[in-house]
Amino acid sequence: MNKKIISLAASALLLLQAGLPGQMAAAQESEGPLTMRSGPILQVPDEYPKKFVFDDGVDIPYPEDGVKGIYLTGSSAAGEAMEGLTQFVNETDLNAMVIDVKEDHGNILFDFESDHELIQSNTNPLMEAEDLIDHMEENQIYPIARIVAFKDTVLAEQHPEYSFRQADGSIWKDSNGEAFVSPYLKEVWDYNIEVAKEAAKMGFKEIQFDYVRFPEGFENMAGDLQFDMGDYADLEADESDYRVSAISDFVEYASEELKPYGVDVAVDIFGYTATIDEASGIGQNFLEISQHVDVISSMIYPSHWGPGHFDLPAPDLYPYELTDRYIQLEKETLNQLENPPTSRPWLQDFTASYLGAGMYMEYDAQAVEDQVRALSDNDIHEFLLWDASNQYTTGVDYAPESNDEEKETADSEESESSESQENE
Repeated sequence: MNKKIISLAASALLLLQAGLPGQMAAAQESEGPLTMRSGPILQVPDEYPKKFVFDDGVDIPYPEDGVKGIYLTGSSAAGEAMEGLTQFVNETDLNAMVIDVKEDHGNILFDFESDHELIQSNTNPLMEAEDLIDHMEENQIYPIARIVAFKDTVLAEQHPEYSFRQADGSIWKDSNGEAFVSPYLKEVWDYNIEVAKEAAKMGFKEIQFDYVRFPEGFENMAGDLQFDMGDYADLEADESDYRVSAISDFVEYASEELKPYGVDVAVDIFGYTATIDEASGIGQNFLEISQHVDVISSMIYPSHWGPGHFDLPAPDLYPYELTDRYIQLEKETLNQLENPPTSRPWLQDFTASYLGAGMYMEYDAQAVEDQVRALSDNDIHEFLLWDASNQYTTGVDYAPESNDEEKETADSEESESSESQENE
Protein backbone atom coordinates (compact mmCIF):
# COMPACT_ATOMS: atom_id res chain seq x y z
CA MET A 1 0.00 0.00 0.00
CA ASN A 2 1.16 3.53 -0.70
CA LYS A 3 3.15 4.83 2.29
CA LYS A 4 1.42 8.21 2.12
CA ILE A 5 -2.05 6.58 2.27
CA ILE A 6 -0.99 4.68 5.39
CA SER A 7 0.37 7.87 6.93
CA LEU A 8 -2.79 9.81 6.14
CA ALA A 9 -4.99 7.04 7.49
CA ALA A 10 -3.09 7.03 10.77
CA SER A 11 -3.39 10.79 11.00
CA ALA A 12 -7.12 10.61 10.33
CA LEU A 13 -7.58 8.04 13.08
CA LEU A 14 -5.68 10.25 15.48
CA LEU A 15 -7.85 13.24 14.67
CA LEU A 16 -11.06 11.19 14.87
CA GLN A 17 -10.16 9.95 18.32
CA ALA A 18 -9.22 13.44 19.49
CA GLY A 19 -12.45 14.92 18.16
CA LEU A 20 -14.93 12.40 19.61
CA PRO A 21 -14.19 12.18 23.34
CA GLY A 22 -17.83 11.75 24.29
CA GLN A 23 -18.37 8.75 22.03
CA MET A 24 -15.11 7.15 23.21
CA ALA A 25 -16.04 7.58 26.88
CA ALA A 26 -19.50 6.13 26.30
CA ALA A 27 -18.06 3.11 24.56
CA GLN A 28 -15.60 2.49 27.37
CA GLU A 29 -18.36 2.60 30.04
CA SER A 30 -20.77 0.28 28.20
CA GLU A 31 -21.21 -3.33 29.27
CA GLY A 32 -21.40 -6.17 26.84
CA PRO A 33 -19.69 -9.24 25.47
CA LEU A 34 -16.76 -7.06 24.31
CA THR A 35 -15.39 -4.69 26.92
CA MET A 36 -12.91 -2.04 25.72
CA ARG A 37 -9.86 -1.42 27.88
CA SER A 38 -9.79 1.90 29.67
CA GLY A 39 -7.90 4.71 27.98
CA PRO A 40 -7.59 5.48 24.28
CA ILE A 41 -6.22 3.02 21.74
CA LEU A 42 -3.89 5.71 20.41
CA GLN A 43 -2.45 8.21 22.84
CA VAL A 44 -3.29 11.74 21.76
CA PRO A 45 -0.73 14.31 22.97
CA ASP A 46 -1.97 17.16 25.13
CA GLU A 47 -0.30 19.65 22.82
CA TYR A 48 0.45 19.35 19.14
CA PRO A 49 3.68 20.76 17.69
CA LYS A 50 3.29 24.40 16.83
CA LYS A 51 4.88 23.95 13.40
CA PHE A 52 3.73 21.57 10.72
CA VAL A 53 6.27 18.79 10.11
CA PHE A 54 5.79 16.59 7.08
CA ASP A 55 6.52 12.86 7.23
CA ASP A 56 7.07 11.38 3.76
CA GLY A 57 7.20 7.82 5.10
CA VAL A 58 10.35 7.06 3.10
CA ASP A 59 13.12 5.32 5.02
CA ILE A 60 16.44 6.33 3.47
CA PRO A 61 18.81 7.54 6.19
CA TYR A 62 21.73 9.88 5.69
CA PRO A 63 24.74 7.70 4.79
CA GLU A 64 26.90 6.98 7.85
CA ASP A 65 30.13 7.45 5.87
CA GLY A 66 28.93 10.67 4.29
CA VAL A 67 27.27 11.35 0.95
CA LYS A 68 29.24 10.16 -2.08
CA GLY A 69 27.10 10.63 -5.15
CA ILE A 70 26.72 10.98 -8.89
CA TYR A 71 24.61 13.32 -11.00
CA LEU A 72 21.77 11.97 -13.16
CA THR A 73 19.73 13.71 -15.81
CA GLY A 74 16.01 13.05 -15.81
CA SER A 75 16.42 10.95 -18.94
CA SER A 76 18.96 8.71 -17.22
CA ALA A 77 16.79 8.33 -14.14
CA ALA A 78 13.73 7.47 -16.21
CA GLY A 79 15.41 5.34 -18.87
CA GLU A 80 17.36 2.14 -19.35
CA ALA A 81 20.51 3.77 -17.98
CA MET A 82 19.07 3.73 -14.47
CA GLU A 83 19.62 0.00 -14.03
CA GLY A 84 23.30 0.23 -14.87
CA LEU A 85 23.84 3.37 -12.79
CA THR A 86 22.12 1.76 -9.81
CA GLN A 87 24.36 -1.28 -10.13
CA PHE A 88 27.38 1.03 -10.43
CA VAL A 89 26.49 2.75 -7.16
CA ASN A 90 25.67 -0.50 -5.36
CA GLU A 91 28.97 -2.12 -6.33
CA THR A 92 31.12 0.80 -5.15
CA ASP A 93 31.44 3.01 -2.08
CA LEU A 94 29.03 5.47 -3.70
CA ASN A 95 25.65 5.87 -2.01
CA ALA A 96 23.74 8.83 -3.46
CA MET A 97 22.24 10.27 -6.64
CA VAL A 98 21.58 13.90 -7.53
CA ILE A 99 18.63 13.83 -9.93
CA ASP A 100 17.21 16.61 -12.05
CA VAL A 101 13.76 17.61 -10.83
CA LYS A 102 13.70 21.06 -12.41
CA GLU A 103 16.32 21.01 -15.14
CA ASP A 104 18.45 23.60 -16.88
CA HIS A 105 15.76 24.87 -19.24
CA GLY A 106 13.11 25.08 -16.53
CA ASN A 107 11.10 21.92 -17.23
CA ILE A 108 9.81 20.03 -14.19
CA LEU A 109 10.43 16.35 -14.87
CA PHE A 110 7.99 14.74 -12.42
CA ASP A 111 4.24 15.14 -12.18
CA PHE A 112 3.65 16.11 -8.57
CA GLU A 113 -0.10 16.65 -9.22
CA SER A 114 0.38 20.10 -7.75
CA ASP A 115 -2.35 22.73 -7.69
CA HIS A 116 0.26 25.41 -8.38
CA GLU A 117 -0.49 26.93 -11.79
CA LEU A 118 3.11 27.46 -12.88
CA ILE A 119 4.16 24.00 -11.76
CA GLN A 120 1.29 22.49 -13.74
CA SER A 121 2.11 24.42 -16.90
CA ASN A 122 5.85 23.72 -16.73
CA THR A 123 5.66 20.02 -15.93
CA ASN A 124 7.02 17.70 -18.61
CA PRO A 125 7.07 14.38 -16.75
CA LEU A 126 9.50 11.61 -17.64
CA MET A 127 8.51 9.18 -14.89
CA GLU A 128 6.49 8.83 -11.71
CA ALA A 129 8.26 10.37 -8.73
CA GLU A 130 6.86 7.68 -6.45
CA ASP A 131 8.33 4.92 -8.63
CA LEU A 132 11.72 6.58 -8.52
CA ILE A 133 11.67 7.04 -4.75
CA ASP A 134 10.55 3.43 -4.25
CA HIS A 135 13.53 2.35 -6.36
CA MET A 136 15.89 4.52 -4.31
CA GLU A 137 14.48 3.19 -1.05
CA GLU A 138 14.78 -0.41 -2.22
CA ASN A 139 18.46 0.15 -3.02
CA GLN A 140 19.09 2.50 -0.07
CA ILE A 141 20.47 5.20 -2.36
CA TYR A 142 20.23 8.69 -0.85
CA PRO A 143 18.05 10.83 -3.20
CA ILE A 144 18.90 14.49 -3.81
CA ALA A 145 16.62 16.71 -5.91
CA ARG A 146 18.50 19.12 -8.17
CA ILE A 147 16.47 22.28 -8.80
CA VAL A 148 17.89 24.83 -11.22
CA ALA A 149 16.74 28.16 -9.82
CA PHE A 150 17.42 31.28 -11.85
CA LYS A 151 18.44 29.90 -15.23
CA ASP A 152 14.94 29.24 -16.53
CA THR A 153 14.14 29.75 -20.20
CA VAL A 154 10.66 28.27 -19.82
CA LEU A 155 9.61 30.72 -17.10
CA ALA A 156 11.28 33.67 -18.82
CA GLU A 157 9.32 33.04 -22.02
CA GLN A 158 6.08 32.55 -20.12
CA HIS A 159 6.60 35.67 -18.02
CA PRO A 160 8.93 38.14 -19.75
CA GLU A 161 8.36 40.51 -16.85
CA TYR A 162 10.37 38.10 -14.69
CA SER A 163 13.28 38.02 -17.13
CA PHE A 164 16.15 40.23 -18.23
CA ARG A 165 15.12 42.09 -21.38
CA GLN A 166 16.98 43.95 -24.08
CA ALA A 167 16.22 47.50 -25.20
CA ASP A 168 13.74 46.27 -27.82
CA GLY A 169 11.84 44.33 -25.16
CA SER A 170 13.04 40.88 -26.28
CA ILE A 171 14.27 38.41 -23.69
CA TRP A 172 18.04 38.41 -23.20
CA LYS A 173 19.66 35.01 -23.74
CA ASP A 174 23.23 33.85 -23.29
CA SER A 175 25.47 32.37 -25.98
CA ASN A 176 23.76 29.01 -25.53
CA GLY A 177 20.33 30.52 -26.15
CA GLU A 178 19.27 30.20 -22.52
CA ALA A 179 17.50 32.83 -20.45
CA PHE A 180 17.62 33.76 -16.77
CA VAL A 181 14.91 35.14 -14.52
CA SER A 182 15.52 37.88 -11.98
CA PRO A 183 16.77 36.70 -8.57
CA TYR A 184 15.39 39.94 -7.15
CA LEU A 185 11.77 38.79 -7.48
CA LYS A 186 10.00 37.00 -4.65
CA GLU A 187 7.54 35.53 -7.18
CA VAL A 188 10.48 33.66 -8.69
CA TRP A 189 11.71 32.62 -5.25
CA ASP A 190 8.33 31.22 -4.25
CA TYR A 191 7.95 29.29 -7.49
CA ASN A 192 11.26 27.46 -7.06
CA ILE A 193 10.53 26.79 -3.40
CA GLU A 194 7.13 25.31 -4.26
CA VAL A 195 8.87 22.89 -6.62
CA ALA A 196 11.29 22.03 -3.80
CA LYS A 197 8.42 21.38 -1.38
CA GLU A 198 6.77 19.02 -3.84
CA ALA A 199 10.05 17.11 -4.22
CA ALA A 200 10.40 16.91 -0.45
CA LYS A 201 6.86 15.59 -0.05
CA MET A 202 7.59 12.81 -2.55
CA GLY A 203 10.56 11.58 -0.51
CA PHE A 204 13.67 13.36 -1.74
CA LYS A 205 15.88 13.79 1.33
CA GLU A 206 17.77 16.84 0.18
CA ILE A 207 17.07 19.84 -2.04
CA GLN A 208 20.04 21.05 -4.05
CA PHE A 209 19.60 24.44 -5.67
CA ASP A 210 21.80 25.09 -8.70
CA TYR A 211 22.29 28.28 -10.74
CA VAL A 212 21.67 30.33 -7.63
CA ARG A 213 23.15 33.38 -9.27
CA PHE A 214 22.89 36.07 -11.91
CA PRO A 215 24.19 35.33 -15.44
CA GLU A 216 27.96 35.29 -15.82
CA GLY A 217 29.25 38.74 -16.73
CA PHE A 218 26.05 40.37 -15.53
CA GLU A 219 27.95 43.28 -14.00
CA ASN A 220 29.11 44.28 -17.48
CA MET A 221 25.72 44.20 -19.16
CA ALA A 222 23.24 45.13 -16.43
CA GLY A 223 23.17 48.75 -17.60
CA ASP A 224 21.91 47.69 -21.03
CA LEU A 225 19.14 45.42 -19.74
CA GLN A 226 15.66 46.02 -18.39
CA PHE A 227 14.54 44.04 -15.36
CA ASP A 228 12.41 44.27 -12.26
CA MET A 229 14.31 44.59 -8.97
CA GLY A 230 11.25 44.09 -6.77
CA ASP A 231 11.81 45.13 -3.16
CA TYR A 232 15.49 45.76 -3.86
CA ALA A 233 14.76 48.74 -6.12
CA ASP A 234 14.47 51.15 -3.19
CA LEU A 235 17.60 50.10 -1.32
CA GLU A 236 20.49 52.48 -1.02
CA ALA A 237 23.54 50.34 -1.64
CA ASP A 238 26.25 49.57 -4.15
CA GLU A 239 24.96 47.66 -7.17
CA SER A 240 27.07 44.61 -6.33
CA ASP A 241 25.59 44.57 -2.82
CA TYR A 242 22.11 44.34 -4.35
CA ARG A 243 23.04 41.15 -6.13
CA VAL A 244 24.74 39.56 -3.13
CA SER A 245 21.77 40.45 -0.93
CA ALA A 246 19.24 39.00 -3.37
CA ILE A 247 21.06 35.68 -3.69
CA SER A 248 21.81 35.31 0.02
CA ASP A 249 18.28 36.34 0.98
CA PHE A 250 16.80 33.74 -1.36
CA VAL A 251 18.92 30.99 0.18
CA GLU A 252 17.98 32.02 3.71
CA TYR A 253 14.28 32.24 2.79
CA ALA A 254 14.32 28.86 1.03
CA SER A 255 15.98 27.17 3.99
CA GLU A 256 13.37 28.54 6.39
CA GLU A 257 10.48 27.57 4.14
CA LEU A 258 11.77 24.01 3.76
CA LYS A 259 12.47 23.34 7.46
CA PRO A 260 9.04 21.81 8.13
CA TYR A 261 9.67 19.24 5.40
CA GLY A 262 12.68 17.70 7.12
CA VAL A 263 15.02 18.02 4.16
CA ASP A 264 18.57 19.29 4.04
CA VAL A 265 19.18 22.29 1.81
CA ALA A 266 22.27 22.50 -0.40
CA VAL A 267 23.53 25.07 -2.89
CA ASP A 268 25.91 24.58 -5.80
CA ILE A 269 28.41 27.41 -6.02
CA PHE A 270 31.42 28.34 -8.14
CA GLY A 271 34.60 27.25 -6.40
CA TYR A 272 36.30 30.54 -7.12
CA THR A 273 33.86 32.36 -4.83
CA ALA A 274 35.74 30.91 -1.86
CA THR A 275 38.95 32.51 -3.12
CA ILE A 276 37.70 36.12 -3.13
CA ASP A 277 35.77 38.30 -0.72
CA GLU A 278 32.74 38.58 -2.94
CA ALA A 279 31.71 37.44 -6.42
CA SER A 280 29.83 40.66 -7.08
CA GLY A 281 29.11 40.05 -10.75
CA ILE A 282 26.89 37.01 -10.20
CA GLY A 283 25.88 37.71 -6.60
CA GLN A 284 27.48 34.63 -5.03
CA ASN A 285 29.24 35.37 -1.76
CA PHE A 286 30.67 32.15 -0.35
CA LEU A 287 30.30 32.94 3.35
CA GLU A 288 26.92 34.65 3.02
CA ILE A 289 25.44 31.59 1.29
CA SER A 290 27.24 29.05 3.48
CA GLN A 291 25.72 30.34 6.71
CA HIS A 292 22.19 29.56 5.47
CA VAL A 293 22.58 25.99 4.14
CA ASP A 294 23.17 22.49 5.43
CA VAL A 295 25.52 21.61 2.57
CA ILE A 296 27.74 23.73 0.34
CA SER A 297 28.80 22.09 -2.92
CA SER A 298 31.59 24.01 -4.60
CA MET A 299 32.26 23.17 -8.22
CA ILE A 300 36.03 22.73 -8.11
CA TYR A 301 36.65 20.90 -11.37
CA PRO A 302 40.37 21.31 -12.22
CA SER A 303 39.38 22.18 -15.80
CA HIS A 304 37.50 25.27 -14.62
CA TRP A 305 40.54 27.12 -13.30
CA GLY A 306 42.73 29.27 -15.51
CA PRO A 307 46.51 28.94 -15.93
CA GLY A 308 48.34 30.02 -12.79
CA HIS A 309 45.53 29.41 -10.30
CA PHE A 310 46.96 27.86 -7.13
CA ASP A 311 50.40 28.23 -8.77
CA LEU A 312 49.56 25.54 -11.32
CA PRO A 313 50.44 26.31 -14.96
CA ALA A 314 47.66 24.06 -16.30
CA PRO A 315 45.32 23.12 -13.41
CA ASP A 316 43.56 20.36 -15.35
CA LEU A 317 46.83 18.40 -15.38
CA TYR A 318 47.02 18.39 -11.57
CA PRO A 319 43.82 16.85 -10.15
CA TYR A 320 45.33 16.05 -6.74
CA GLU A 321 47.20 19.31 -6.27
CA LEU A 322 44.32 21.53 -7.43
CA THR A 323 41.80 19.78 -5.18
CA ASP A 324 44.20 19.75 -2.23
CA ARG A 325 45.03 23.44 -2.46
CA TYR A 326 41.45 24.50 -3.02
CA ILE A 327 39.98 22.53 -0.14
CA GLN A 328 42.56 23.89 2.32
CA LEU A 329 41.49 27.40 1.41
CA GLU A 330 37.79 26.51 1.63
CA LYS A 331 38.23 24.98 5.07
CA GLU A 332 39.97 28.12 6.33
CA THR A 333 37.10 30.20 4.98
CA LEU A 334 34.34 28.03 6.47
CA ASN A 335 36.10 28.02 9.84
CA GLN A 336 35.07 31.66 10.14
CA LEU A 337 31.49 30.48 10.69
CA GLU A 338 30.21 29.33 14.06
CA ASN A 339 28.16 26.55 12.46
CA PRO A 340 29.68 25.81 9.05
CA PRO A 341 27.76 23.62 6.61
CA THR A 342 28.95 20.26 5.37
CA SER A 343 31.45 20.65 2.55
CA ARG A 344 30.58 18.36 -0.33
CA PRO A 345 32.46 19.47 -3.46
CA TRP A 346 31.66 18.59 -7.04
CA LEU A 347 34.53 16.64 -8.61
CA GLN A 348 35.42 16.20 -12.28
CA ASP A 349 34.67 12.91 -14.04
CA PHE A 350 34.91 14.18 -17.61
CA THR A 351 37.70 15.04 -20.01
CA ALA A 352 37.97 18.75 -20.90
CA SER A 353 39.46 18.39 -24.39
CA TYR A 354 38.09 21.83 -25.26
CA LEU A 355 40.97 23.34 -23.29
CA GLY A 356 43.34 22.48 -26.11
CA ALA A 357 46.55 20.50 -26.45
CA GLY A 358 48.85 20.64 -23.46
CA MET A 359 46.18 22.10 -21.17
CA TYR A 360 44.08 19.02 -20.47
CA MET A 361 44.44 15.34 -19.73
CA GLU A 362 42.15 12.34 -19.99
CA TYR A 363 40.29 11.93 -16.72
CA ASP A 364 40.72 8.23 -16.10
CA ALA A 365 40.23 6.29 -12.86
CA GLN A 366 43.48 7.63 -11.43
CA ALA A 367 42.56 11.27 -12.09
CA VAL A 368 39.16 10.87 -10.43
CA GLU A 369 40.65 8.97 -7.51
CA ASP A 370 43.32 11.66 -7.05
CA GLN A 371 40.61 14.23 -6.39
CA VAL A 372 38.83 11.97 -3.90
CA ARG A 373 42.12 11.26 -2.11
CA ALA A 374 42.97 14.96 -1.91
CA LEU A 375 39.68 15.57 -0.10
CA SER A 376 40.23 12.59 2.19
CA ASP A 377 43.74 13.80 3.04
CA ASN A 378 42.09 17.01 4.25
CA ASP A 379 39.43 15.16 6.26
CA ILE A 380 36.63 15.83 3.75
CA HIS A 381 34.75 12.63 3.06
CA GLU A 382 31.77 13.79 1.02
CA PHE A 383 31.76 14.54 -2.70
CA LEU A 384 29.67 14.47 -5.86
CA LEU A 385 30.82 13.40 -9.33
CA TRP A 386 29.81 15.32 -12.44
CA ASP A 387 29.63 14.03 -15.97
CA ALA A 388 26.92 15.60 -18.12
CA SER A 389 26.47 12.36 -20.07
CA ASN A 390 26.28 10.28 -16.86
CA GLN A 391 28.97 7.89 -18.11
CA TYR A 392 31.07 7.53 -15.00
CA THR A 393 34.57 6.10 -14.82
CA THR A 394 34.86 2.56 -13.54
CA GLY A 395 37.65 1.16 -11.41
CA VAL A 396 37.84 4.16 -9.04
CA ASP A 397 38.52 3.62 -5.35
CA TYR A 398 36.09 6.04 -3.72
CA ALA A 399 37.46 5.39 -0.24
CA PRO A 400 41.22 5.56 -0.84
CA GLU A 401 43.71 5.36 1.98
CA SER A 402 45.47 8.61 2.73
CA ASN A 403 48.67 9.06 0.76
CA ASP A 404 50.81 11.05 3.17
CA GLU A 405 53.81 11.01 0.85
CA GLU A 406 51.82 12.62 -2.00
CA LYS A 407 50.36 15.17 0.40
CA GLU A 408 53.79 16.09 1.70
CA THR A 409 55.10 16.41 -1.86
CA ALA A 410 52.21 18.71 -2.84
CA ASP A 411 52.69 20.85 0.29
CA SER A 412 56.44 21.06 -0.38
CA GLU A 413 55.88 22.16 -3.98
CA GLU A 414 53.43 24.83 -2.82
CA SER A 415 55.89 26.11 -0.22
CA GLU A 416 58.74 26.27 -2.76
CA SER A 417 56.48 28.11 -5.21
CA SER A 418 55.53 30.68 -2.55
CA GLU A 419 59.18 31.23 -1.60
CA SER A 420 60.07 31.72 -5.25
CA GLN A 421 57.37 34.37 -5.65
CA GLU A 422 58.59 36.20 -2.53
CA ASN A 423 62.15 36.25 -3.89
CA GLU A 424 60.90 37.74 -7.13
